[in-house]
Amino acid sequence: MAPVRNYQLAVPAEMHGAAVAETRYLPVLLLIPAVVLILFVVGFPMLYSLFLSFTGFTLLTPKTNFIGLQNYITLFQDLIFWQSFGRTVLFMFLAVNIEFILGLFIAHLMSRVVRGQGILRTVIMMPMMFAPILVGFQFKWFFNDQVGLVNNILFSLTGKLHIIAWLVDVPLGFITILVAEIWMSVPFMVIILLAGILSLPPELFEAAEVDGASGWQKFRFITLPLLMPFIYIAMAVRSLDIARAYDVVSIMTAGGPAHRTELIWTYVYRLAITSQKFALGCSMSYMTVAVSFAFTFYLFRNLLKAREGRG
Repeated sequence: MAPVRNYQLAVPAEMHGAAVAETRYLPVLLLIPAVVLILFVVGFPMLYSLFLSFTGFTLLTPKTNFIGLQNYITLFQDLIFWQSFGRTVLFMFLAVNIEFILGLFIAHLMSRVVRGQGILRTVIMMPMMFAPILVGFQFKWFFNDQVGLVNNILFSLTGKLHIIAWLVDVPLGFITILVAEIWMSVPFMVIILLAGILSLPPELFEAAEVDGASGWQKFRFITLPLLMPFIYIAMAVRSLDIARAYDVVSIMTAGGPAHRTELIWTYVYRLAITSQKFALGCSMSYMTVAVSFAFTFYLFRNLLKAREGRG
C-alpha cells in the first residue's frame, strides 16, 4: 500500500508576517472604540471640571473667568468643609472596620456549612440587591420619630412612649446612617472573604492540627495572613465606595440638620447645585479625589506586599 503523503501549501514569509501582525494588533483595534467612548464620557468631563475649579464659574453667571487657586484657598478656610471631611473619614473608618469584622465572622461560619451553602450565599446577598436610594427610604422609615419601626418596638417592649429623634439628634443621626450603610454592604465583605477562606489550602490546617495548634492559633497564624490579599481588596473597594457616599445620606438626613450629618459629597452637592457655586464644588471634588487616590495607592501597595508574602 502506497504511503499517504501530506501536501502543504507554501505560504510566503510576507503573508505569514502580515497575519501575525494582524493577530497581534487585533485586540488593540477592538479596544479603540471603548477607549474613545470612555475618554468622551469620563475623560472630557473630568478635564473640564478641573479647568472650572480654577475659575469663578457659577450656575447664575456661567463665565469661565480664571481666578487661579482662589477656590482652593476658600475651601481651606471653610470650617464646614473640614467638618464634613473629618466626618467622612470617621464614617469610612467605622463602616469599613465594622463591615470587615462582621463579614469575617459570618464568612467563617458559612465556610463550615456543608449543605445549603448556595442558598445561604443567595440570602446573604439580598441587601446588595436593593438600590441605595431604597435603602435610604427604608431606614428613614425605620428611624422616623413619629411612625418609625424602632420607636414602636421600644414602645412595645417598655410600654412607654419613646419619641427619639434618631435622624436629628447628635450623634444619633450619624449612627443611623452608619447602620444603613453597614446593613447594605456587609454581604460584599462576606462574599469576598468567604471566597478567600474557601481557597486556603487544607494541608496547612491539617499540619497545624497535628502539631496541636488551637483554633485561635490557626486563625491568627494561618487564616488571617493568607487572607490579607482578599482583605485589602475588599477594604479598598469599600473605602472608595464609602468615600463617595451620597444616596443614603441624601435620602435619610440630606446632611442636616445644620450640617450635623454632612458628608463630603452631600456638601459638594450643596455647594455646586443648591448654592450654585459650581466651580467651588469642582474644587472640593478634586481635593477629595486626590485624597482617595493617595489612600488607594497605600492600600494597593500593601496588597502587592501581601500577595508577595502569600506567594
